[in-house]
Parts: sequence; C-alpha cells; structure tokens
Amino acid sequence: MATGKINVSVENIFPLIKKFLYSDHEIFLRELVSNATDATLKLKHLTSIGEAKVEYGNPMIEIKVDKEGKKIHVIDQGIGMTEDEVKKYINELAFSGAEEFLNKYEDGAKETGIIGHFGLGFYSAFMVADKVEINTKSFKEDAEAVHWSCDGSPNFTLEPGSRQERGTEIILHIAEDSTEFLEDSRINQLLNKYNKFMPIPIKFGTKTETLPKPEGAKEDDPAPTQEVDNIINNPNPAWTKQPADLEDKDYKEFYRELYPMQFEEPLFNIHLNVDYPFNLTGILYFPKLTNDLNVQKDRIQLYQNQVFVTDNVEGIVPEFLTMLRGVIDSPDIPLNVSRSYLQADGAVKKISSYITRKVADKLNSLFKNNREEFEQKWNDIKIVIEYGMLSEDKFFEKADKFALYPTVDGAYYTFEELQEKIKENQTDKDDKLVVLYASDKVAQHSYIEAAKAKGYEVLLMDSPIIAHLMQKLETSKEKLSFARVDADHLDNLIKKEDAQISKLSDEEKETLKKNLEEVITDKSYTVQLEAMDSDASPFIITEPEFMRRMKEMQQTGGGGMFAMGSMPDMYNLIVNTNHPLVGEILNTKTAKKRERLINQSIDLARLSKGLLKGEELTNFIKRSYEMVK
Repeated sequence: MATGKINVSVENIFPLIKKFLYSDHEIFLRELVSNATDATLKLKHLTSIGEAKVEYGNPMIEIKVDKEGKKIHVIDQGIGMTEDEVKKYINELAFSGAEEFLNKYEDGAKETGIIGHFGLGFYSAFMVADKVEINTKSFKEDAEAVHWSCDGSPNFTLEPGSRQERGTEIILHIAEDSTEFLEDSRINQLLNKYNKFMPIPIKFGTKTETLPKPEGAKEDDPAPTQEVDNIINNPNPAWTKQPADLEDKDYKEFYRELYPMQFEEPLFNIHLNVDYPFNLTGILYFPKLTNDLNVQKDRIQLYQNQVFVTDNVEGIVPEFLTMLRGVIDSPDIPLNVSRSYLQADGAVKKISSYITRKVADKLNSLFKNNREEFEQKWNDIKIVIEYGMLSEDKFFEKADKFALYPTVDGAYYTFEELQEKIKENQTDKDDKLVVLYASDKVAQHSYIEAAKAKGYEVLLMDSPIIAHLMQKLETSKEKLSFARVDADHLDNLIKKEDAQISKLSDEEKETLKKNLEEVITDKSYTVQLEAMDSDASPFIITEPEFMRRMKEMQQTGGGGMFAMGSMPDMYNLIVNTNHPLVGEILNTKTAKKRERLINQSIDLARLSKGLLKGEELTNFIKRSYEMVK
C-alpha cells in the first residue's frame, strides 16, 4: 500500500472547495456523473478506432444510495484507470484528463461528445463527503485493479483493489451536514435536473413495469409485472438529431419532456444546428405569451454536451428571447470552474447573433408561407417581436418584413402595407404620416368611432412596451408620428389646411372660458376652446400624447430624464365652440343653470372617457334624473 500527499499548491484545497469553489453543493452528482460519462465515451472512441481490444457493449452508469451505511456509489463501465493514471489524474489534481484525451485524439474525438472542461469535477465530492474512495480497473490488458482513499485532508492511500470488471466506482461517505443526499427523492431530483439528457443511460434503482396479459387470461386476472432497471435519462434527446429525422409530434413530445407541468402546446419551434464558426445545437419553442412581462417560470435550459448547466441564459440568448422555452447545447460556451456562470467573450456574442438571426428567419418564413396562421398567432407572439425590435437593431431591420400592425377591426398590416393604405387620408399639412391607434377598444370606443367616421384607420396597440416601440419607429422612419385617438380632437391629430372658423367672437370666448374655469376647479384639467364641426361632441377629454407616452415609458422602464412615472394624470378639456350646447352655456342668464349645464357636460365627457367613478358617478346619475323630470 502506498500513501502520500496530493500534489496541490495550497496546503489544504478541500476547505476551499467546500466553501468557495462551487456555489451550490448539489452539483457534486452532476460532476461525478459527467466524469463517468466521459470515461464511457472515451472507451467508445478507443474501441471504434481499434485501440481498445474490448467489447464496448451497452454500458450504463449506476447510482446507488446506501442510507444505512451513509454512502453514495457512482459506478461506470468505462475506461477505468491504472495505478499510474490514478496518481496522475487524482493525486496531481490534473482534473478528469478529458482535455488531454481530446488533444491526443484531436482528429476524431470532437465527434465523441466527451464533456471535458469540467474543472475540479472529482473533488466536488468533498463538498458533501468526509471520505471518498475510488475502486477502478483499467480496460488495458493485465491492468490491476486499484483502490484509492482520502479523508478530506491532503493525505491519501493507494493500494491494490478488488474490482473484477473494467470501469470505476466512486464511494462517497456522506458528511453529517449533507445527509439530505441520502434520500432517494433528493437524488432522483438531482438526476432529473442535471442528467436528464446525458448521452449514457443512467440507472437509479428499479421500477415495476406492467406486462400485457397472456392470451386466454380472465378479465379479473391481474396483469403480470416485472422489475426493470429505472433509467432516468433520455440519452438521445430531440436536439441531438437532425431536423429531417423529426416530425412535428416529436418536437411536441420533447417539449412535454422538458416541461412536464406545461399543458399548453407550443405555437412553433426553431431547430438550431450549426458547427461553424462554433458548435451549437438546440430547439427553441414559442409558447403562448401574454402581455405580462414577468419572467417565465419555465425557461430556456443551457446544456454542455447534454449536461445541464443553468437556466439563466442571459448573455447567450438575447434578452428579448429569454421569454421563449427550449434547449441550447454548446461545448463552445466558456464556463468557469463551477459551470454556473458565463464568461463574456467573442464566441458568446457570435452565438447570440446567430440565435437572433435564426429566430428572425423562422418568423419571416412562417409569415411568408402561411400568413393567415401567422396573423392568428400574432397576439401570442407579439410581445417577443416588439421587445426584439426595441432591443436589437439587426432584429428590428429583419422584423420590418413580418411585424404586424392590427386594426381595431381585426385587419393586419405590415408597416409598408399600412403606409400605403393610409398615406392619402392620414398625411397632415406638413406631409407627416399620422398613425392613429387605440390601446383599449372598449374604453376608447367613442374616439375610435369618431376617427372611423372620417375614414381613418385606427390600430389596436395594447402591449405594455408599445410606447417605447412607437418612439423607436418615429425616430427610425421619416415623417411619421403615432397618436392615440384620445390624445386630442381629430382635427388637431391630423391637421389639414382648412381650419374651422369659430362661431364665437374673441370676447365671447373669453367670457366662456371664465365661466368654465369658475365651475371646473379640478386642476388636472386644462380648458382649451377649439372650433370644430358643429356635429362633433361639445366637450371632449383628451390625454396629451407626449405626456401620457412618457409616463407609460417611465412605468415600463425608460423614458429618459423625465421622471413621470409617479406624476398625476393630466387631461385637456376641449370645448367645441361651434356646438349649440356650448352656445347655450354662454347665453344662459342664471348662474345656477349654467353651472348645472357645465357640470352635466363635463361629466358626460368624463363618462365617455371612463373617468367618472364613485361618489361623482352617483351624483351625476342623481342630477340626470332631476333634469329629465
């Protein structure tokens, strides 16, 4: 038996590993299963090129929990280690040896799926164990089995082992503060989280399987059962296959495998597959999305050679696509020693650009190939597209071809189509195209109807970030402005040459304004007298576009230096000086009647705007009954 000290530059690396190296102790199992996978895939490669004169067979990795003995066993049927290799790869802390293997077999090993780069994978065992043993036997002829043991100090023992078959068994003697990992349910949870799609079958216990009843069995006879290996992973997940080998139902089944608690089917998927200038595979799904911008519970999962790394994919996936679901797998995403955090570098930026382009191309082809279906799905996907147009200039350029602008009547236009449709009627005297829109069809109904009566198209733009998107469109396209239908009266929203002439003299206007301001004491209303068609409403309440939009932008993040998110709402009360009722208010002899007419008129305007509530609404109803007696 040999004893010695592990060759590390720090006197005792184990407390360091336990405290600082890994942010989350539970990943010890991921690291050990990953090393076992590497060992198995190495053997597969060596047998395929004739360097290993053994039968590869159908190897699996087995996890066993011995609750009584407080031990966890991780067993593989892979390449195994000789005594010299244990000294080299374990005692000299040269990690899993995967890098060296990849370098040696550079030509063919890229295809092996060897995980590699897993840092101090083996030593993560000491985060949960106060003693670790290795029983290993190399695939090489005449190789002796080896037993290695270490109690969490730099001291180890190395002696001949008793293992009969090739491969490696790692035994963890679980520490008192980590006994949670002796529960089957906890191990099952970890294997499902990190190793659900590992490329080698992973066995964890057995399960009972029901067999078909034999012919001639009675109806009451119980169906026969048998105990079979409980394989917890799918070694060949959909993203590792070629798109040509998959059908729509395969993608849907895989979605359910990824997100067992999701009952709604995805709208469509995008299969990613690139091997130059970086390696990346994956499948992204567009789920049905609401206008809620909160982070989705089920997120895109990042894998490295089929090993789960994280579902925090910021930096790899552009922010606007983090609302999607699915899988991205790339060995070229650089990870630090704990594999939990990305390091920003050029490869990641290229990957991010590639994903953006693939998503834009897929959306464009869906739009071109089946526009009707694309329009039906628009409300479920628009939040992603609008967010993308806002945050990524390259996506904005591509989205110009397929982004849709729906009208309140349910028609859908691309921007180019919309421009063509409205330019004749909705270009103002300064040659600026004015796009009218509503954010709430019910609340803004009277304003919408007034616009439609003039032959104007009104868009329905109701997502929470629409104010930001309109700002972007106005700055990126020439002579364009958006105006909500209740931002002003129509003649002001789309100013034409022929201004209306007021029936009132300047002196009468002055008197009218004074009368109105005496009755209207609410400071949130600014009274404006306007000459309009006599059949237009006598009193109209509008919300100035600029102020309201800035306030909306502030509430959803942004809006520049204007801190308007907490400002009270401001309204314009536009009084139509050409309406007969306004003339009656001006000419009424008694102050009491004039006050009643003004209050009734402003309350009707507030009612149409949805602003009349509570006690004021009660008083309005009471006053209305008095007037019709």
